[in-house]
Amino acid sequence: MKIYISADIEGVTGVTHWNETEKSEADYKEFAHQMTLEVKAACEGAINAGADEIWVKDAHDSARNIDHNLLPKSTKLIRGWSGHMFSMVQELDETFDALVFIGYHSAGGTNDNPLSHTMNTNIDYMKLNREYLSEFLIHSYIASYLKVPVVFLSGDLGLCNEVKKINENIVTVAVKEGRGNSTISIHPQLALELIRDGVETSLKRDLSLYKIELPEEFNLEIKYRQHADALKALNYKGVEAIDSMRVSFKSKDLMEIVRAIRFLI
Repeated sequence: MKIYISADIEGVTGVTHWNETEKSEADYKEFAHQMTLEVKAACEGAINAGADEIWVKDAHDSARNIDHNLLPKSTKLIRGWSGHMFSMVQELDETFDALVFIGYHSAGGTNDNPLSHTMNTNIDYMKLNREYLSEFLIHSYIASYLKVPVVFLSGDLGLCNEVKKINENIVTVAVKEGRGNSTISIHPQLALELIRDGVETSLKRDLSLYKIELPEEFNLEIKYRQHADALKALNYKGVEAIDSMRVSFKSKDLMEIVRAIRFLI
């Protein structure tokens, strides 16, 4: 069984402030270590379920956060950014049996995590078909397009609730809950146990349960923080202005939406 794991940090237990996510800050090392341990727990759960090949995408910031020495030998780690439009699931293709998300967070525009955002902090939010678009959802749609089931996610409670609306069978572990600029987190060791057990459980089920239906058409809306960025976005073919801060782009082809996002943010 060949498994893909995509890992972020803002949905890791305990992570509360931007300083804890940035390599240059003193607080960072402790939480990058916890990110590594949560990925390790996911790998162990996958191996317990029969996985013999695991690819891990370090998908936070510079994509140089995970200590590969702490992961099982059966893992391959993707570090850095290639520029591929699949971004946080770079190298994902039809040969993978399942996709796992670790440390993911709520979408920009929501209040479920003090670090809520979508892809970067230069935009206020993205919406797809009038709903706030999370990094989980856009990359899950990519997986669905490739016919790779999304089986598990760990992160904040708000995102876990969103996941259940997409497919209630996806196994989720909420490691924390946001309250304004604060978080209420479970114990780091408990998070590891729940992630390990959750990934194992998810992969032992019938993988056809995890199917995610793609919409028939896609209406993307982006709200920028700077009006100059919204004006610049109008150079992309098909983009239309909603107002001085918001633009829209429509397509029936998911890959056109994915491509547009990569160029517009």
